[in-house]
Amino acid sequence: MHFLIQVSRLAMKPVAKILTIGALSLGFVALPAQASTIVGSAEAGAKKNSMCIGCHGIPEYKTAFPVLYRVPKIAGQSEAYMVSALKAYKSGERSHPSMKAVSASLSDQDMADLAAFYAKPRK
Repeated sequence: MHFLIQVSRLAMKPVAKILTIGALSLGFVALPAQASTIVGSAEAGAKKNSMCIGCHGIPEYKTAFPVLYRVPKIAGQSEAYMVSALKAYKSGERSHPSMKAVSASLSDQDMADLAAFYAKPRK
């Protein structure tokens, strides 16, 4: 019996090596590429803000949907804050229906571009 175990171990060594090498090579191939940092472009954001400006571009604007409230000013906010807020609306962490719908249509690049546009100091 001990002899059979030794033979089994010897026979398994090449197979184990092949499986290990195969698993490692597949693991390296399957690893996601390093996440690239998304950099927002204010110029691109200026071309994408049509859904934003209708509410956020009007000083002291109030909307009645879903309840009456003053729409917050976003010009001058930090880029990080705006991207975080848009992602929270998109994920459902924040629950405003209009903002959830708008953010659902935005890619991460769109969010970064809009944030860069609104964070840019106004002349």
